[in-house]
Amino acid sequence: MKLAIDKLKFAYNGGIHGSIPVLRDVSLEALPGEVTILIGANGSGKSTLLKCVAGLLRPEGTIRLNGAIRSEPGNDKIGPQIGYLPQDNASRAVLTVFEAVLLGRIQSLSWRVEREDLILAHTVLEELGMEKLASRFLGELSGGQKQMVWIAQALVRQPKILLLDEPLSGLDLRHALEILDLIQAITRQRGITTVISLHDLNLVARYADKVVVLAGGRSQVFGEPAAVLTSETLGDVYGVRCKVTTDDGVLQITPLGSLRSLRLMHEECSLSLARASRH
Repeated sequence: MKLAIDKLKFAYNGGIHGSIPVLRDVSLEALPGEVTILIGANGSGKSTLLKCVAGLLRPEGTIRLNGAIRSEPGNDKIGPQIGYLPQDNASRAVLTVFEAVLLGRIQSLSWRVEREDLILAHTVLEELGMEKLASRFLGELSGGQKQMVWIAQALVRQPKILLLDEPLSGLDLRHALEILDLIQAITRQRGITTVISLHDLNLVARYADKVVVLAGGRSQVFGEPAAVLTSETLGDVYGVRCKVTTDDGVLQITPLGSLRSLRLMHEECSLSLARASRH
């Protein structure tokens, strides 16, 4: 299912302070079978954009899913085809891991569970290597284990569009790589359109088919990792000087320091030299 976003805008209600614009002009395309990754500084609008696509917010502009406009009447069947993992997914419900994953299959308030739903929940837990946790309660899990439960809940819907907001939160390096390997494989095999927000730029370089840079509420750059993840672009977006190299065909990004810190160091050196010249 192709995702096309055109001139998207969204502002939160700031009460007495008026509206607070977050998305000012975002346009992009995400294709089936590809992993599209959103990057940008904190507050650039990544989470808000994913919420708009998931149908949780009502933006201005157009979101098209296979040509159908997301917000138009009659397109209410689109929602169940989207798997969405929010950034903060805390739950105090007394549920087992299996029950929490199974919730991803429930499409209405009827709570009716079919045999197929049970099989799919078991299958996803096996794919994630979590079958031994199935009978454990959520309150007994670590933060990283809970995060994997929410990823499983998104995958069990068998979505055509998969939206993951910082899915690696709380995961150690091995589990982070395993999750991204699995998401990449499922995206390819099932022809899913996957959109992820991530902060780890080396993982972005490794797993993204396309990268979208958000800055100032706008989609500033969009393209393949090699074209987007340049030292110039990363310096502009993050205010950090980076060295970008290639190792076995994969980009490697090494931060060299904050541009602000480097400017301050340069100014301090200049002042020291100026004082020394007076003496």
